Amino acid sequence: MEPAVDVKLEARQDALRDISSLLDWRRRVASLYTEVRAEPDPQRAWEHWREVRNRLIGSHPQSPLPPERRADFRGVAYFDYDARFRVTAELVQAEPVDREIGTSRWSSYRFTRFAHAEFDLAGRQLALACYWLEGYAGGLFLPFGDATNGATTYGAGRYLLDTVKGADLGSADGTIVLDFNFAYNPSCAYNERWVCPLAPTENRLPVAVEAGERT
Repeated sequence: MEPAVDVKLEARQDALRDISSLLDWRRRVASLYTEVRAEPDPQRAWEHWREVRNRLIGSHPQSPLPPERRADFRGVAYFDYDARFRVTAELVQAEPVDREIGTSRWSSYRFTRFAHAEFDLAGRQLALACYWLEGYAGGLFLPFGDATNGATTYGAGRYLLDTVKGADLGSADGTIVLDFNFAYNPSCAYNERWVCPLAPTENRLPVAVEAGERT
């Protein structure tokens, strides 16, 4: 006769391990962006970001990459670093508007559009809506789409800033750093089990941003 198994206890232990690994992932990501902001050379910061991110995606328990694909993972594909895609944007206050941003599934997340980030890129004056997560402590979320989507980059757009997850490139005096070389795919680009808010129509840029993560 086999000993009885406490199914509930095992489930609680699994949940605790999952939460612990998620906390570790968040700490590592936040620490990485702290190092990025502290590095005076943007390209060296980007190279460090790539190295650490490859290590996390390739081996961390919370990686969006399915476990069965991690052994063959050889690193994320990126465009070469291009300083033209690093800009400083002015934050311009906007009338707060609630937004239900659609996700990679059937659900949506509630954000507040509170400002626009206005900047010059590729000889054009552009702007991206800035969203604040409506949840405990909030956080700035800045997704975007561009003319490369569906060709050389993920079709549903990419993320640039997500301060809830620690993805923050810095700011000062009412401006924020937008370095599109640090653009990255949402987790659902790696595995459909993840539910990710996607770039809304108002954040589709009419230019090709050939910087950051590729498909």
